[in-house]
Amino acid sequence: MPLTLFLGQSPLMVALIAVGAAAVGAVIGFVAVSLFSSRGLKQARSEAERILAQAKADAEAKARGIELETEKRSLERRQAFDREVSEALAEIKKSQDRAARREEILDRKLEQISQREERLDQQEAKIRQAEEAIDAAQAEADRLRVELRDRLGQVAKLTEAEARALYLEDVKASSQQEAAKVTQSIIEDAESQARDRAREITLMAIQRYAAENVSDSTIRTVKIPSDDMKGRIIGREGRNIRAIEKATGADILIDDTPGVISVSCFDKVRQTIAAESLQKLVADGRVHPSRVEEIVEQTKRDVNERIQKAGAEAITELGLRGLHPKVVEAMGRLQFRTSYGQNVLKHSIEVAYLSQMIADQLGLNGQIARRAGFLHDIGKSMDHEMEGGHPAIGMEFLRKYGEKSEPVLNAVGGHHADIPSTTPYTPIVMAADAVSGARPGARRESMEMYIKRLEQLETIAKAQPGVTEAYAIQAGREVRVIVDAKRLDDATTFVVARDIAKRVEEEMTFPGEIKVTVLREVRAEATAR
Repeated sequence: MPLTLFLGQSPLMVALIAVGAAAVGAVIGFVAVSLFSSRGLKQARSEAERILAQAKADAEAKARGIELETEKRSLERRQAFDREVSEALAEIKKSQDRAARREEILDRKLEQISQREERLDQQEAKIRQAEEAIDAAQAEADRLRVELRDRLGQVAKLTEAEARALYLEDVKASSQQEAAKVTQSIIEDAESQARDRAREITLMAIQRYAAENVSDSTIRTVKIPSDDMKGRIIGREGRNIRAIEKATGADILIDDTPGVISVSCFDKVRQTIAAESLQKLVADGRVHPSRVEEIVEQTKRDVNERIQKAGAEAITELGLRGLHPKVVEAMGRLQFRTSYGQNVLKHSIEVAYLSQMIADQLGLNGQIARRAGFLHDIGKSMDHEMEGGHPAIGMEFLRKYGEKSEPVLNAVGGHHADIPSTTPYTPIVMAADAVSGARPGARRESMEMYIKRLEQLETIAKAQPGVTEAYAIQAGREVRVIVDAKRLDDATTFVVARDIAKRVEEEMTFPGEIKVTVLREVRAEATAR
């Protein structure tokens, strides 16, 4: 192969030719050695030339094959490159077309915007012309108003200040009358809507919670079978009765009433322990100081167990959690406390359910309302041991034993309006408390307190200016007020009714609601002779 042809090949081809030449040389050398040793130098040379020619022919064939393969691959790559260039050019043309279309759209929008600006300029010009016309008309109206005012002043012989004062006085009088009518209408509508909504929520809560209308009372007397047993209870020189009073802390009252011994104590738990201890002593028949102490201790354990059980059962019934054992015990003690004959623990459970139902109707948290309603009277279990009202005592007791909920604490401390209400749950508990105490059969009220409340209601009504008579009717659920028709007009009677109702709310404590009806009557009398 010529040297120029050899140097023009690719490196791979050169390497293959070199390897082939080396192999051929090795073969020729081997053959030359073997021919030289066996047949002679001449034969070896001819054989070597033949083999060399054959090797060259093979190498040239392999080189041509490699060159053809290389050209084929180059052609394929060139074709692939041409395809990619064609696709890229097509994509560029599409982008140019899209840009051209967008440019046309933008041109149309710019043209539309220009047309709108021209229309706006025309409208602004018209508006300026209209404003100038209005200003001119206003100036003319002001001139005519001044001229008319001067003429009126000349006719009426009044200065401007005098006419203004007279006009304002007339407007004030008519406005007051109109305002009273509007106020009356607004108040009537608001009261009607509020009363209907409140009545709906309250009735729904009462219907959903159907409790027994049964009043309760604590044990205060113990039946004695005979006067002999009464004497044994007293004991020699009164030692037995002194032992009972010392062990229980209650006063044992024995008078001439046959077959009855009375037990008196401000602590209803101790009163119960004393009464039940007396019952057990009467049943047992053995009455002496050591037996008294034994019976009293046994009764205390029984009553304490009942207290814990009553508190735990109430907690379980309401599904409350996280209450301290001291709180549970305090609620259980309310089992022995009554208010106007109503058991306070049952009242607390009832208030809890009513509070939850009212809160649910108003879209508030029923669990918080139920917890606050249940605990609202907890101070009554210890108000005989501490100074202050039971709302404040109960709030401090709950705070001391881990109650963290501010709505619950505020409801307990403020359900008698002793402190301001900071959450909506306090008025809810107040309403539920009133509903529970006011429902028929829930409480017993003494005749003296009943008459006192009626007299206070009439006194508040008669204290209003213009009222001549006031009568409490329907067991104190309504007060009829008669006003002087010469001093008050129809519109003012509504103000009087509202003022009386407001004073009743501020100064009286009552269950439910009291209706105030104000009557104004004009009587004309004449005598024929």
